[in-house]
Amino acid sequence: MADPPPSPPEDLNKLSFWMPGNYVQTVRRTSESYQASKDIIACMKDRAQVERQYARQLTEWSKRWKSITDSRPLYGSLMRAWQCFFSSAERLSALHTSICQSLMGEEGERIRSWQKETFPRKMFCGFRESHDLETAFSRAQKPWVKRLKKLEKARAVYHKSCQKEQKAQEKESQAKHKPNLSESKLSKIQQMREKATQDRNKARERYEKVLENVTGFAPRYMEEMESVFDQSQEEERKRISFLKQAFLSVHRHLDITNNESIKAVYSELHHTIMTISEQDDLRWWKNNRGPGMPTDWPELEEWNPPIKKQKPKKKEKLKRETEDKAVMIGGVRVRAMYNYEGAEADELSFKAGEVFLKVEDEDDQGWCWGVKEGGVEGYYPANYVLPVQ
Repeated sequence: MADPPPSPPEDLNKLSFWMPGNYVQTVRRTSESYQASKDIIACMKDRAQVERQYARQLTEWSKRWKSITDSRPLYGSLMRAWQCFFSSAERLSALHTSICQSLMGEEGERIRSWQKETFPRKMFCGFRESHDLETAFSRAQKPWVKRLKKLEKARAVYHKSCQKEQKAQEKESQAKHKPNLSESKLSKIQQMREKATQDRNKARERYEKVLENVTGFAPRYMEEMESVFDQSQEEERKRISFLKQAFLSVHRHLDITNNESIKAVYSELHHTIMTISEQDDLRWWKNNRGPGMPTDWPELEEWNPPIKKQKPKKKEKLKRETEDKAVMIGGVRVRAMYNYEGAEADELSFKAGEVFLKVEDEDDQGWCWGVKEGGVEGYYPANYVLPVQ
C-alpha cells in the first residue's frame, strides 16, 4: 500500500473521496448513468425528428441539446463524442429520411433493452447497484469514522491540557515575583503547575496513541475502500463500452451519403468516437471523484497559545521616552516557552527554549521589547516567555 499523499489545501480535503461520506458521488454515478442513457435515447429520438425537417431543424436541435448535455453526468472522452454529434449536425443541410426510421426503431430499442438489463431496481425504490455500493462503502468506512472521532476527541483534550498548563505556568511565574506570598501558597501553586504538566503529558501520550492507531489503520481502510470503488469502476467501464458501441452504430446509420462534405463531417465524428477511452474516463473519475483525489491525512497538531491582543501599529524602537516606557537597566533574562515567528519587521522571532533579555515591561496590549544576542531586538508576546530562574 502506497504512503498517503501530501496534504492538500483544506477546501480540496473536504471534497476528498477518503473523507467520511464523500463516497456518495461514486454511489450516485449509477443513477446519473441511468439518467444519461435516458438522455441519449431522447437525444436520438429528437435527432430522428430533426432529420425530417432538414437543415433548419438540425440547427435548432443542435443548439437545444448542447445546453442540456453541459449539465449531464457524462464526462471525458464519452462526453466529447456525444457533443460531436451536435457539431456535425450544424454542418449538415439535409439527410435521407430513412435515418429517422433507423434511429427511432433499431437503435432506440437497443439502448432501451440495455438500459433495462443494466439498471435493475430494488423492490421499493432506487437501483440495486446504488444500494449495494452504499452498503459496502458504509461498512468499509465505519471503523475509520470511529477512529477519526476518537482522534478529534484526544486532540481536543490535549490542546485543552496545554492551555491549562500555560495558565498554571503564568500563575507560578507571577507568584514568584510576589515577595509577600507565603511559602505554603507558593508551594501549592507550584504543585498545581506540576499537576497541569503531568496532565498535559498524559493527554499527549493518549493523543499520540490514538493517532498511531488511526495511521496504522489507514492502509486497511484504503484497501477496503478501493476494493468497493473498483467494483463501481468495472460497472462504469461496461456502460462506457456499450455506449461507445451504440454511438458507433448510430454513426453508421448517419454516414450513408457519398457527398464529400458530408463524408468529411462523419469522418471527424468517427474519429471523435474512436477516441473514447474507458481507461482515460475511469482514470479521470478516479482522480477527480475517487481514491485518486488528495486528502489531508491526520497528523499531530501542536498547540500554540493565542496572542492576547494586537500589537500597536507603530512604535519607535530606538528613541523611546522614559516617561512613557518602563525601561529595565540591563534587562531581565527570559526563556521562550513556544516558537514564535515575527509577522512584521519590528517583531522578534525565537524558538522554544531560547534565552534572551526583556528590556521593557509588558504594555497594556500584551507586548514586551526584547534583545537577543548580536543586538537583534523587537517586540514579542509576553505570554510566550517566562523569567529565567
